[in-house]
Amino acid sequence: MLWTEKYRPSSSQEILGQDAVMRHLTSFAGSKNVPHLILSGPHGTGKSVAIECFARDMYGENRELNTTVFQTADIFLQGKALLEQDERYTHLYQKSQSLITNFKYIIKWYASLRPLDAEFKLLVFEDAHTLTRDAQQALRRIMERTSSTCRFIFTTTNQSAIIPAITSRCLPLFFAPVDQEVVLGHLRMIKDRENPENTSCSDDDLDLIVQAAAGDMRRAILLTQVAFETGKCQDLFSISQSETGNIATSAIAALKEGDVRVATRRLESLMIDSGLSGSEVLSEIRKVLKREYNHPALAIALADAEYRMRHANNEYIQIGALTAGIQETFS
Repeated sequence: MLWTEKYRPSSSQEILGQDAVMRHLTSFAGSKNVPHLILSGPHGTGKSVAIECFARDMYGENRELNTTVFQTADIFLQGKALLEQDERYTHLYQKSQSLITNFKYIIKWYASLRPLDAEFKLLVFEDAHTLTRDAQQALRRIMERTSSTCRFIFTTTNQSAIIPAITSRCLPLFFAPVDQEVVLGHLRMIKDRENPENTSCSDDDLDLIVQAAAGDMRRAILLTQVAFETGKCQDLFSISQSETGNIATSAIAALKEGDVRVATRRLESLMIDSGLSGSEVLSEIRKVLKREYNHPALAIALADAEYRMRHANNEYIQIGALTAGIQETFS
């Protein structure tokens, strides 16, 4: 069994490192009222499990009946094929209509269902940054018409991808990367409970895992399980290196060789093919530069890029500007 599921929080009190956000959600559950919400933050910081626990606090045994979760990334990546095969949508799917028309019809249908023993129900949109602008415009109109019986909750790693018409109607709650001390304490608890045999992993190795996870609690737990079961804590880098990390490494290598065009394409592929936000691409680049290079100019280039990223609409332009800045440092 995956430890990420075994140690998944089952109540609001078990969610670690997000005290400020959970105080808001606990207060909403206590008053049985909540505005539309946008939960944003990096992967593995507790957004999805917070919604599960919040719904449980709100509705008790009727949690599943009053909560509908839409995996928007699956819907808009797989398209009509998913709607045709998924049992939740097959009875609503209209083969002759476009994907966006089907999407609007399905959302309207679910929004029209009456909540059970409650004033309103929750419609949750996971990975809301994958919603097209047309889909978001349709949701805005549905939000206006059904606000008396529905609350919309959006989770995303890239809040800038949500149109202003929706963000202005929602309360934003940010899930920050989990503090390293909190992650380390949780991993030590897991180690004590599991008490794995034939492992050479020590507290120092847990420290390395915390550094590699970079505030992602889910990834920290997964790396701990892999390290303990393989007994290869000393080979942590090869365990923790992700595909996106490899692409970022190859992009920096291209910059070192003076090939800005190739480097830019590789970094853009992280956003297009891997679904990373611009800030997440910067995080991958930062890991590579921190591990392999030590140059003040690179730190300044990253800081400038991150500042511009937070105040700009087009992340691709900022990634291109960063690659040019890094290449000048290498040349």
